[in-house]
Amino acid sequence: MTIKTAMLALGLAAGAAQAQPQQIEVLHFWTSGGEAAALKVLKDKVEADGFSWKDMPIAGGGGEQAMTTLRTRLSAGVPPTAVLLMGHDLTDWARQGALADLNAQAKAEGWDKVVPAAVQKFSKYNGTWVAAPINVHAINWVWANKDVLTKSGVTSEPKSWDEFIAAAEKVQKAGFIALAHGGQPWQEATIFDGVVLATGGADYYRKAFIELDPKALGSATTEQVFQRMGQLRKLVDKDFSGRDWNVASGMVISGKAGFQIMGDWAKGEFVNAGKQPGKDFLCFPLPGTAGMVSYLSNQFAMFKVKGDKAAAQAKLASEIMNPEVQSAFNVLKGSVPARSDVGDKAFDACGKRDMKELALATQHGTLVGSIAHGHAVPASIKNAFYDVITRHFNGQLDDKKAVAALLAAARQ
Repeated sequence: MTIKTAMLALGLAAGAAQAQPQQIEVLHFWTSGGEAAALKVLKDKVEADGFSWKDMPIAGGGGEQAMTTLRTRLSAGVPPTAVLLMGHDLTDWARQGALADLNAQAKAEGWDKVVPAAVQKFSKYNGTWVAAPINVHAINWVWANKDVLTKSGVTSEPKSWDEFIAAAEKVQKAGFIALAHGGQPWQEATIFDGVVLATGGADYYRKAFIELDPKALGSATTEQVFQRMGQLRKLVDKDFSGRDWNVASGMVISGKAGFQIMGDWAKGEFVNAGKQPGKDFLCFPLPGTAGMVSYLSNQFAMFKVKGDKAAAQAKLASEIMNPEVQSAFNVLKGSVPARSDVGDKAFDACGKRDMKELALATQHGTLVGSIAHGHAVPASIKNAFYDVITRHFNGQLDDKKAVAALLAAARQ
């Protein structure tokens, strides 16, 4: 090979290397059809910017398995470009000094002006932006099959707890499954979120489950919460144990079940199945919680990386905060944009109602961090609460013993 030929070969190789798009590796736990459709909005935008998207989906709606994978990657010294995190999990990683500083980008793009303070509580650590929030989810929502309700003689949206139970019992009597549910600890805790709000209101929720006030947590109100969880237990089918949340949503979509209590991400499953709100399904806050929202915010945390990987992180963060991406993503995901300046024009009736409820809760101070999804207490206490809630739901604890067990869990 001549020197000229060798130099030409080297040049071609270098050009090929330059032509390879930089990879953005994203670790997340969005594996259902609706979640994947929403995430594709962000993926397509990033790839249009000239980057290569490497998907790292880890099954498990609560994200526990994804966190195990993350710890393994970090131990090996190879963090992903971004990781889907939320609540106190974000704060824990920030406290360890593992997250990158996004302050310069946040300042340049004005994030402080458009992200609600409740969301910033987890997006920032000691004043430093460490994550880019893509949405806000309301936890305390009900999804219903309109045709099943009609066949069961339920003619209007229930407005109180007693009306909701009566409606569900009508559905059950008509031969349908009243409440579609997946027997996993995080799903039982998700239902618990709404029941706490419906039973005691936002002030009680905050005192008992965020401030962990022993008097509130050990009160008769908490015992009533467990009594109501017991009412719901009688409405699920015998095969609920271990069922994934989106499979439970599918039971409502297909007409096997009347209701599901699940966060607003469930709407993504209905939309993905071609169903329309008002025509095929109904969506409303759990009766007794109107004007109050138990929330979580999905955020992409940027772990510290070296070299040109930081530039890829910056581009990803910028696209996450892009108003157009936030709108298109949340239309499909069922959630509300993390930016307060994104309008509701593109959203369907469920999305518009969701945004209205969030605005009311923000205005009236009734927006509270989710117990089930790590926005109320740190993971150690959250997991201990999971254990109590699930043991009670499965008949291993009575109402009074469950209250005592919660008090013990809060002392950890």
